[in-house]
Amino acid sequence: MPIRLPVRPLLLLAAAALAARAAAAQSAAPTAQTVTPPAPSASACAGPEHHRFDFWIGRWDVTLPDGSRAGVNRIEPILNGCVLRESWDGAGGGHGSSYNAYDAARGLWHQTWVDDHGAVLVLEGKFADGRMTLEGMNVDNAGHPQRQRITWQETAPGRVRQLWETSKDGGATWTTSFDGRYVKR
Repeated sequence: MPIRLPVRPLLLLAAAALAARAAAAQSAAPTAQTVTPPAPSASACAGPEHHRFDFWIGRWDVTLPDGSRAGVNRIEPILNGCVLRESWDGAGGGHGSSYNAYDAARGLWHQTWVDDHGAVLVLEGKFADGRMTLEGMNVDNAGHPQRQRITWQETAPGRVRQLWETSKDGGATWTTSFDGRYVKR
């Protein structure tokens, strides 16, 4: 005579066995919740080249050579000190931002500027002779290429000069586009 076991306890026993087996398999396999990405290196941007532009960090009142107010600029380190973010508020109402970082693989500083007029300017260069000099190309409103060169220099503690020059002849001659005198607040 066959042994008859109640069906319900057998189903519960089978379900418990399957649940235990699934739990064991899940704990053995890594999941998105159990995989931890490596922590960012606090020293990734600790080298001196990464800090050549630190003289620009701060909140600044910016004037033109005639003493008239150009605007206010805030430069702050972000992303563990690997990037400087610029936030410009012009006296005439214009606003813009740039992101500045040292590209160690290429040995160059990089800046990307964007503003509320739709302008985008990409510059690259180096720190030499006490100056940060970045250059790049863009086109004027008529579609003609022009070279842009911006130089920042600490002129005294708490003072920086930003000279922006434009060349329409490939760098043979330059005209001043902006000459800002920064005084730290």
